[in-house]
Amino acid sequence: MKILRNSSAGFTLIELMIVVVIVGILTALAIPRYMSASTKTKQAEAKSILKQIYVNERTFRQQEGNNAYYIPAGPASALTPNALNQIWIEIGSTAKYSFTVVSVGNGFLATAEGNIDDDAAVDTWTIDDAGVLTCTCNDVDESAPCA
Repeated sequence: MKILRNSSAGFTLIELMIVVVIVGILTALAIPRYMSASTKTKQAEAKSILKQIYVNERTFRQQEGNNAYYIPAGPASALTPNALNQIWIEIGSTAKYSFTVVSVGNGFLATAEGNIDDDAAVDTWTIDDAGVLTCTCNDVDESAPCA
């Protein structure tokens, strides 16, 4: 003779709803942190390329021997792949920033601009011939908004 038991193997609707709420809360906390980390990584890439431009501009000046930095020709002084080859820099096709170099007195000013989080602000970083890296508009850090 078999005895029927009231089986409690499984989850109740309340237990499942609690799990869904907990997963939702964890997701709500994790996504903004991931987005922030992602945009900060893009900023780090731009700063790294600007530092590379600085070092390579200094090298170009020493090798040329005419005390002149390499400034690309053209109205925007954009660092296109051809111009970058002149100072030995390669930027991947997935770069989120555009780079320019302009002459300032006897020096140069390199600028990186990019909209890295799809809002109205454009993240802008510069480095000069003295190696001073400056953020003129921080698109990530809300405590240092763009002017």
